[in-house]
Amino acid sequence: MSLQTPDPAVLDTWLKQLEELPLPVPAEQHERIRRALGDNRRSLRDIADLLQDCPTLALAILREANRARMAQDNPAESLEVALSRLGLTRALGLLERLPQVPRAQMPPVLGQLLVISRHAMQQAAGLFAVRLARLWQEIHWGSLFILSPLWALGVARPDLVEQWQQQVLVEGRPTAEVEQELLGMRLLPLCRALAERWRLPDWIVQGLRLLGEDHELLARALHLAHAESTPLAQQQRLDADPELSRWLTRPANTILLANSLAMAAHQSWGDAHMQRWERLTALYLQIPLEDLQQQVHALAAQSARRDADPRFWHPAQALLWPWDSQRWRVHKPAPAQIAARPGNAEQWKRLCAELLRAPSPFGNLLQLLDTAAEAISLCGFDRGALLLADRQQSVLQARRSFGLAPAVENLQLQTTSSQLLRKLLERPARLQLTPTNMADYSAVLPGKLKEALPSEHLLLRSLGSPQRVLMLVIADRQGQPIGDTQAQAFDKTCQCIERSLQQFIGNRG
Repeated sequence: MSLQTPDPAVLDTWLKQLEELPLPVPAEQHERIRRALGDNRRSLRDIADLLQDCPTLALAILREANRARMAQDNPAESLEVALSRLGLTRALGLLERLPQVPRAQMPPVLGQLLVISRHAMQQAAGLFAVRLARLWQEIHWGSLFILSPLWALGVARPDLVEQWQQQVLVEGRPTAEVEQELLGMRLLPLCRALAERWRLPDWIVQGLRLLGEDHELLARALHLAHAESTPLAQQQRLDADPELSRWLTRPANTILLANSLAMAAHQSWGDAHMQRWERLTALYLQIPLEDLQQQVHALAAQSARRDADPRFWHPAQALLWPWDSQRWRVHKPAPAQIAARPGNAEQWKRLCAELLRAPSPFGNLLQLLDTAAEAISLCGFDRGALLLADRQQSVLQARRSFGLAPAVENLQLQTTSSQLLRKLLERPARLQLTPTNMADYSAVLPGKLKEALPSEHLLLRSLGSPQRVLMLVIADRQGQPIGDTQAQAFDKTCQCIERSLQQFIGNRG
């Protein structure tokens, strides 16, 4: 679904404020860059490499080169091409016109955004540039500059960026609502419009448009990456969907993936948002998720060694923290204060109707589980797992999960050592844990379950038929109390899942 079209007057006001805004250059780098631009013995490649340590000047050079009439139909995609077109003399003049600021006095919001952009550039270089060697410059500079509209906003209105961070990441308010209040419009359309005014590379504009407006293929790819965990199964699904396969493998997607990983890691390495982008990147590269995560962590460490600044946060620091840690822990309101969002309610109803369709619309059990997991999450639950019982009911294996740390998302529970699990597997049953009764049940809860979902507010429900339990559903709200509305929605969803399981099995004899 497309974002609401911004008010043209509001958009125009922002563009006028940001389009010509000069971004500061660290004074400590000014003289070194000035000498390099005046040295005719240095190659353009050498100068471009030097300028990647001064992203604000590099952006100014690219923007200036792409203003020229000759660049209208063929804008420069890399800094080396921009330098060639602009000439070193004009580049030197541009440097002299930009404000010089001691590094210690650089605007803090800009400094933090530059750390994120340089981290993204490191991720792009390590994950994609070697595989797509002929396009390495487009990948390199595109990954650095895709967030550049935010650099300008961070200089012009750092207060708005900080308020966005506080209200979205800390208070957990809806992004659309916060942006409308702070900016008078959504942020992504503003970034895309500014990128178009600056005539930034097409890959950047495509990426911003994809995030802000064209969600269908992105959503399909994210669904596939979540539904299939092995490269072989993923490739089989892609072979059956040529349109998605063609879209997914576009080189332009590399800069979006790299920046999405860097932005998600800035908040948490283990939350659902980060896992979505890791899965999608693993799908793009056709490698196992575990291999992708190892590469991403190693590249983050390299980025920190190269660009770490004690004044700013680098997500590599959090690699030493517990896996589910977040830089900003969301402070959620009490359940009574949480109002159901119409969009979530409608989507939840649609998914429940899909589960209840007869005959079963699902081609395989994994498709059913995908729909079931999404429906549970839309009830207001942040973490959950759907575990299937084996034939002997001795093992419960998570086949779908959401919100869990990667180390436990494939949760496996041995029922033989747990009286509670054996009781839940005798016949369909429901258990709601609260601080009031937790002491009674804590001793019989499997340790792995308590490790995967550390919480005193937990819902467990076994599903199947009177003759045989097939599945255990577990969900919580990141340790927050579960209100009556969420509990009722959970129960209704589980009833739909149970009916769907029975129909699915019945269709197959």
